[in-house]
Amino acid sequence: MEFDMSGMFGDLGVGAIVGFVTGYALKKFVKIVMTLIGAYLLSLFWLQQKGVITINTDKLFNLSENVTQQVLGLGQKALGILPGTGAFVAGFYLGFKKG
Repeated sequence: MEFDMSGMFGDLGVGAIVGFVTGYALKKFVKIVMTLIGAYLLSLFWLQQKGVITINTDKLFNLSENVTQQVLGLGQKALGILPGTGAFVAGFYLGFKKG
């Protein structure tokens, strides 16, 4: 019975690269989405300050809390589907940190 290390290193390399690219892309996507949401909220508060609209801030903040919880739940489900290899997780961490 032989132990082939070359196949294992190939899987580790692919997992690390896929993890890095996924983490990098996710961080860039999150930055863009957060910028758009921030600009939208700032425009709403500016319009409220000018007297154009009235905002129920309690409902707005409750809505944003619910959306945040749903996104975190979706993220946990996505991580459950992805392969749980150490190389992927390490690559994802490095890509997210670099992005």
